[in-house]
Amino acid sequence: MKVAAACFGPGMMELCRRLLVAWPRGAIDMPWLWLSVVVLAASGWPARVFAESQATAALRDRDPELTRQPSWSRPSYSVVRDRALDWAAGSGDAAGQLLERATKLWDDTDDSGDLAQFARMDPVAAAMETAAIIDPRAAALRGILDESAELEAATTWLDDGGTAQFERDAVKLWLGRELVRRDRFDEALPLLTDLDLAAAVDPAALLFYRGCCEHWLLAGEAAAESFDQLLEREPEIPVRYAQLARLLRADIASLESDSLDHIARRMRDVRRRLDLGRAGPATRGVQVGVVQSLDKLIEEIENRHQQGQSASSGAGQAGEGGSSNSPMDDSRIAGGRGAGEVQKRDLGSGEGWGNLPPHQREAALQQIGREYPPHYREAIEQYFRRLATGEDRGP
Repeated sequence: MKVAAACFGPGMMELCRRLLVAWPRGAIDMPWLWLSVVVLAASGWPARVFAESQATAALRDRDPELTRQPSWSRPSYSVVRDRALDWAAGSGDAAGQLLERATKLWDDTDDSGDLAQFARMDPVAAAMETAAIIDPRAAALRGILDESAELEAATTWLDDGGTAQFERDAVKLWLGRELVRRDRFDEALPLLTDLDLAAAVDPAALLFYRGCCEHWLLAGEAAAESFDQLLEREPEIPVRYAQLARLLRADIASLESDSLDHIARRMRDVRRRLDLGRAGPATRGVQVGVVQSLDKLIEEIENRHQQGQSASSGAGQAGEGGSSNSPMDDSRIAGGRGAGEVQKRDLGSGEGWGNLPPHQREAALQQIGREYPPHYREAIEQYFRRLATGEDRGP
């Protein structure tokens, strides 16, 4: 090992140590082991791996956020399956035939891997299907999804003390998701809010649809928290969840309270409620809030306009008193106090009127060249030339 360290550096040394620890004696010939080590060392791969691991460790030491563990975990397919079948088997109303149907529902797919199973099979729909097979009350919910009054009365059993947690959570998660897909966010949010993330059959779906409800209903902080929590396990969640969560997270973070955009979104929510036939106290409360925000916005605009007029009027009055150099507005009559008389001066007579001595003329031309565009100087030089030649003399 000392020879390896001297020849190949610390990266090679670490590789040799791991190989010798991982492989038991006799599992591989030592000559082949050292030959492999030499080939890998020549390629420079071990040194790069060691350097990258060192750099990653140093970065994590500087930024504790990189080492923060996600606050939730996604249950495996087999865990969800076992929970569903255990509940079905423990239900007193489950007959043998119903239990066989529920078992067949989960066993029809091959157990090729947790993530693959979740990709092929919707755990929320499978859990709801299991509940519908065993419990007629769960099966009845499918036919009344679009009837709000009947649905509310038909879901009271979910909060009974005798309802098992698996069935209650599975049905509420499925029902909340279906209501979100029907734009009934205000009805879906209470169902999704009180669910335990650790007990959910699909925590990613719970966080995503709960965040969608909070985003639509303009609960900015709650929506940002839901999406941030969802993205803690971004590599494991569906791509559509991750992409939409990032977009909605950025959108709600940039929304300012009582802005025109904020008011427009609340007006859109009122229109959605009315389209669904929801004209009750909740909708009227949103309408009142919209009117109050509009009144507040109009008042702020009027105050700014009045302040601007006051500043303009003050500047105009200062100009009349001679203490301001700002021009007067064209839209109002001047209130000057002068007598209207012009002081007369003797400008002299003769053809030399308006001429400057040569040195003063040159100094004026240079100043004009510095402070004004070039064509100004050309026009003034032409004027002086006409004066010198007598072209501009009057009759």
